[in-house]
Amino acid sequence: MRNLLTCLLATLGLTTAYGQTNYETDVFKTKSGKEVKFHALVHASIRIQYDGKEIQIDPVAKLGNKVIDYSAMPKADYLLVTHEHGDHFNQEAIKTLSSAKTRFITNKRCADMYGSGEVMANGDKIQIADDFTVEAVPAYNTSEGRTQFHPKGRDNGYILTIDGLRIYIAGDTEDIPEMSAIKDIDIAFLPCNQPYTMTPEQLVRAARMIKPKVVFPYHYGQTDVKGIPSQLKADGIDVKIRHYE
Repeated sequence: MRNLLTCLLATLGLTTAYGQTNYETDVFKTKSGKEVKFHALVHASIRIQYDGKEIQIDPVAKLGNKVIDYSAMPKADYLLVTHEHGDHFNQEAIKTLSSAKTRFITNKRCADMYGSGEVMANGDKIQIADDFTVEAVPAYNTSEGRTQFHPKGRDNGYILTIDGLRIYIAGDTEDIPEMSAIKDIDIAFLPCNQPYTMTPEQLVRAARMIKPKVVFPYHYGQTDVKGIPSQLKADGIDVKIRHYE
C-alpha cells in the first residue's frame, strides 16, 4: 500500500471553491489513483474531499480569534466528531454542515448532547460506502493528573480506510498502548497539546509505534512542534507542519 501513496500537492494559501478562505491543502492518491484532499481548517478541524464526497472531522465554527465559515462549504456527506470538548464538538458547525443525507458519526456522549447521531464505541467498525470504512479506536489520557481530561472508554479516535488509503485521526489522546495494534497507516493526525494530549516526545513515540508514511501534528496550540520532523527523519516518516494550532 505504501508504494501506492503519493503526496501530490502541499500548497500554502490555496483558494478553495465556494469563496472559502484560503487553507493549506495536501493531496494524496489512493490505490486506484483517486485523489483525497485534506484542508487544514483549524486546530482539530479537518475537511476531507474524496470522489465528490465531503468529509468533515471535528468541525468548529469559532476558536479563539479564528472563524471558519462552514456556510461557504458544501454540506457534509460524512461528519465525524471524536468527543464532547468545545474545540471538537460544535453544534452550530454541525447544523450548518448537515443535510438530510449527512451521516453524523460520533461517540455516545456527543450523540446524547446533540440529540441524534450514529454512535460508535471503541472497537466498532462500519462500512459507510463500498470503498470507505470507519473504525473507532481508543483515545484517552494516561499521565497522572491528566486522566480527567479524556477518560478511557469515552472518546474516539478514527481510522478511515478510503479506497485502500488508511488515515488515522487520533483525537485527544496520549501515546497509549493500543496504538501498537494500529497497523498499515499511511497518514496519521497526532495531537500535541500538553497537558491535554501529547508532549512532542510522546508524539514521536506514538509515531514510532504506528509507523505511518506521513504525520500531521495537529491540535498543537502553543506547543512548539518544529523539532518533530528532524526527530522522525531517520524513521522514514514525513512530518508535515500545517496551521493546526
